[in-house]
Amino acid sequence: MSRADHRLSWPVAMARHALLLAGSGLMLLPFVWMISLSLKPPEEIFRSSFSLLPQHWYVIENYAKALTAAALPRYMANGVLVCASILALQILICAPCAYALAKLEFAGRDLLFRLVLVGLLIPHQVLAVPLFILGYRVGLLNSYAALIFPFVVSPFGIFLFRQFFRSIPDEIVHAARLDGLSELAIVWRIMLPMAMPTIVAFSILSVVAHWNDLFWPLIAVKSPKLMPPALGVVIFRGGEASTEYGPLMAGAVLVILPLVLAFIVVQRWFIEGLTSTSLK
Repeated sequence: MSRADHRLSWPVAMARHALLLAGSGLMLLPFVWMISLSLKPPEEIFRSSFSLLPQHWYVIENYAKALTAAALPRYMANGVLVCASILALQILICAPCAYALAKLEFAGRDLLFRLVLVGLLIPHQVLAVPLFILGYRVGLLNSYAALIFPFVVSPFGIFLFRQFFRSIPDEIVHAARLDGLSELAIVWRIMLPMAMPTIVAFSILSVVAHWNDLFWPLIAVKSPKLMPPALGVVIFRGGEASTEYGPLMAGAVLVILPLVLAFIVVQRWFIEGLTSTSLK
């Protein structure tokens, strides 16, 4: 690199970092403001003057009301059950499908993969009415099954695992077959252990999507005992916290906190999983 290019690279790098910092600040601002409101008493929330930190801390009152009046622990337990069930069934279905598309030769394989790509382009909201009618006719509405089964087949999961499985040398698969392993045994005993970063990346994306899902639960369930976190917060807003924004923001913080902690713990594997499937 010449000296002139080196001089030019500094302004470009500074501008790039400034742009990234500005974008990060804009994305983080609503979360910071939400946390700030969850710490304030009602009279400070509606005050005209701006202050990030409260003059009188109202942490215990807001968070205690969010945990008791909103039945938030029940909503979060429902979210854990629904997200874990969806994720387990998605991996159980998507991994063998992806292996077949990546490593097996059969008629119509390319057509099936194109259909998977088409599935990536179709928003799930488009299928809401047919799924609702189907759930009504088979009697699945207002149950955990209504929240789980519409999502067990993930085109994105099939695509992500297929891209990673293609990067694994065919010699490994041939050696496993010579050792007497069946195709399903190859998937569970060889392919999936090697795909752990991809599993982590897909798990984070799947859990975040279904933990935050509001559209389908709003249609599929009516019982408060079945509501996931996002729908529970909406019901809390329309009932106990219709004018109390402190407890409402505290509830939102508690709902988001598990996702943030999970991402912090597995962020290295998450990034590795996404980059490995995109580069190979």
